[in-house]
Amino acid sequence: MTNIPLIQIQQLRKVFTMGKQKVIALAGIDIDIPAGSFTVIMGPSGSGKSTLLYLLGGLDRPTSGRIMINQQSIESMDENALAQFRRNSIGFIFQSFNLLPSMDTLRNVGFPLWFSGISKAQRDKRALDLLRTVGMDNRALHKPTELSGGQQQRAAIARALVNNPALILADEPTGNLDTTSGLGIMQLLSDLHRSGRTVIVVTHDPRMLHFSTHTLYLLDGRLVSEAEYNAAASMIAQVTQPEENPTP
Repeated sequence: MTNIPLIQIQQLRKVFTMGKQKVIALAGIDIDIPAGSFTVIMGPSGSGKSTLLYLLGGLDRPTSGRIMINQQSIESMDENALAQFRRNSIGFIFQSFNLLPSMDTLRNVGFPLWFSGISKAQRDKRALDLLRTVGMDNRALHKPTELSGGQQQRAAIARALVNNPALILADEPTGNLDTTSGLGIMQLLSDLHRSGRTVIVVTHDPRMLHFSTHTLYLLDGRLVSEAEYNAAASMIAQVTQPEENPTP
C-alpha cells in the first residue's frame, strides 16, 4: 500500500491585485510533503515562500488549486471549519513572534486554549510545562518587552505547541535573531521534529538546511532545482555586493 503524503498541493496559484497590476505570488506549484518530515523551503524575499506557508495554514485562500492536509481539502472549508482545523492541527511560529504585549509569558502561551473552553488552572499548567520544555519557565511572569528576541521566539514556540499540533509551520523563525539565538531555535525545531512532528520552515537562512530531511527551492513563485536557485542567489549576491575599492 502506498503511503499518502500528509500534505498534497496541486496546481496552487495565488495572485494579488495591487492597483491595476496583478502580482503572481505562486504560479501553479505541485508539492507532496510526507508525515514526519522536516521540510525547509528556501527562497529570497518575494519568492512566494511566506505566501505558501500562509495558504498551508489556512490564513489565506488560494486563487486556484488544491491543498490537502491529512486527506482534508482545506481550501474548500468554510471559516468556522478552517478555524477549528487550525486550532486542532497546526502550530504557527512567526518571525515577528506575535506575542500579546499586555500579557505575561505564561498567559501568552496558554491563550490559544481559552478558545477551547479549558479552565485557567489547566491552561496555566499546560503553558508552564511547555515553557519548561523550551527553557523559559523562569520567565513565565515576564511580559514580552522584558524578554530578548530569542526568549520571545522560544515563548512563541511554546504557544505553537499548546494545542499539541502534529504540524508546525514556521515563517522565518530566525529572521529577527542573532546568530547564537538563531542556532538555538533551529535546534529546538529539530527536537520537535525528532519528537514525531512534521515541521515546515520557510527561510532564506542556509543554516537551516543542516536540520532538514527535505528541501524545496522557490523563485518568483515557481519551484526550481537547487542548481537554478544557487545560480540566482549568486547573481543577487554579485549585484548587491559593495565594491572593494570604490572610486573616491
